[in-house]
Amino acid sequence: MRILGIDPGLRTTGFGVLDVAPGQQLRYVASGVIQTVDAPQGDLPARLKLLFDGIRELHARYRPDAAAVEIVFVNVNPQATLLLGQARGACLTALVASELPVAEYTALQMKQAVAGHGKAAKAQVQAMVQRLLQLPAAPRPDAADALGLAITHAHAGQAVARLQAAGLTRTTASMYRRGR
Repeated sequence: MRILGIDPGLRTTGFGVLDVAPGQQLRYVASGVIQTVDAPQGDLPARLKLLFDGIRELHARYRPDAAAVEIVFVNVNPQATLLLGQARGACLTALVASELPVAEYTALQMKQAVAGHGKAAKAQVQAMVQRLLQLPAAPRPDAADALGLAITHAHAGQAVARLQAAGLTRTTASMYRRGR
């Protein structure tokens, strides 16, 4: 299975692609960023189009089977949160238009899955991604977060598949966790 991780941002969107072999073995394929600095700062539609087109290009180039995207957190600055939400929407729309199943994870979930605790610093995420994927150097922060999302989905996706194979639906699984 090939997973495309996306860490959305209006200026810089990180991406990471990895393959998951049987036995949860992870293999690095590619990572990098989509930047919108070529579009005028005040031209939001042009920047969103660059993100949409960039995600579509990644899909065409790497042919992933699934995508994992970071869920936007509410920032102190409402305007920044709205802009980030629009960038995330452009990324999600491109993924759905490419007919990819999309999973969503919070930064806390990704940091827990990759670094072992939800308050991990960017440098810790970078170092753990480097170690988990046996990379010669740490990826830049946006790409590391995107790879971390793909790693999170590789592990969480398999757990969900096992629950479904056992006949547990979301409703049944949530009832089971509550002890009913």
